[in-house]
Amino acid sequence: MFKSTAQVCVLGVALASPGLLRAAGDAAQGKEVFEQQCSVCHEADSEEKKMGPGLKGLFKRDKMTNGKKPTLENVTQVVKDGGNGMPAYSEILSKEEIDHVIEYLKTL
Repeated sequence: MFKSTAQVCVLGVALASPGLLRAAGDAAQGKEVFEQQCSVCHEADSEEKKMGPGLKGLFKRDKMTNGKKPTLENVTQVVKDGGNGMPAYSEILSKEEIDHVIEYLKTL
């Protein structure tokens, strides 16, 4: 079954790390969803505010406009819950589409 101790170690790390085996979103699909749903209010290629904040470099920032650190969990929660004029995308997009958008946001 396993050919080496290294394979067993890698499997152990993967099983112990929640989300590591979870299929990530697709950034290319996320860009399409972003362009259809988010680009009306947000810039992807700058930090300048449109209606909402510009999202270039989002995951490299110290904090988001809500004061929280832009972690995967915090950004996902903002997308899902909306607020401050932004709709709750958990009511508009599928979980997979949200995952795709998050993967795209990581590339900005």
